Amino acid sequence: MTVLDFARSDLVVTGSGHVIGKSCDSTPFLKSRKSRKFMGRQDELAVIAASRAIEAAGYRLPAALGERCGLYLAVGFIPFEREDLDLLVDSSIADGAFSMERFSTDAFSALNPLLTFRCLPNMPAFHVSLNLDVQGPYWVGYPGIGQFYLALEEAGAALEEGAIDLALVGGVADQENLLVQHHFSRLDPPVDPESLRSSAAFVVLERRKDADRRSAAVRARLLRGSLCYEPADPFKRSTMCEERLVYNGATNDRGELGAASLGVALATALAGPLTHQAKSRDGFLAASEWDVA
Repeated sequence: MTVLDFARSDLVVTGSGHVIGKSCDSTPFLKSRKSRKFMGRQDELAVIAASRAIEAAGYRLPAALGERCGLYLAVGFIPFEREDLDLLVDSSIADGAFSMERFSTDAFSALNPLLTFRCLPNMPAFHVSLNLDVQGPYWVGYPGIGQFYLALEEAGAALEEGAIDLALVGGVADQENLLVQHHFSRLDPPVDPESLRSSAAFVVLERRKDADRRSAAVRARLLRGSLCYEPADPFKRSTMCEERLVYNGATNDRGELGAASLGVALATALAGPLTHQAKSRDGFLAASEWDVA
């Protein structure tokens, strides 16, 4: 078992932003409206949440964050819509049966050639960096809350080392589509598709002295955090994900938000203590305590 303990009392959250729901329009945050044709729902959710976080941190849009800003992102399961799958299947049938020849020729050519771009896990990071001009280091993990904690730790280490002055840390998950819902339905125990929500959330991390220098309001402080990893055998252990969020003494169950769950909690919390605990399906045990201003 690998155990990682971290406390970043000198680092503060100066901005946060989130978006929940299947419907989203990133157009107001895009440098070029034409780029939206290359974007899937995960890309749009990420751009909206990241832009809102940067605005909340006191930066004006369009922002040019440059080389001293890093991007650290956990991305959810690869999405695919039913209509695209139906088209792929229908275009692969010959004489009432699956045809590899039709699949490799007609089916692929029937799909929108831009579809591949919309499904790649690293595309949300690309679109965020493009529209906010993030030119510093980046880190992308997949697909759950454990990777959000890894992103948080990676960003904190880069800030403490002085490699960057600003970190965008986020999670995004497009979960209201056939492929992701099918995946969750095959788990033991299965996950009700009605509990799956598409969402994205980002927090802006920086050193306290830098926040004070630009008179930025402190939204939250990470008091302590821990992350353990123990490889899970799905044939011997339940694949149930367990999350517990306690805010001002009250337990809050918000459904399945995937990699964005803690980010959404930080973005929506008012003043008070916040604790978060999670056991992910891929073997992570994570916990953190926050002081929310």
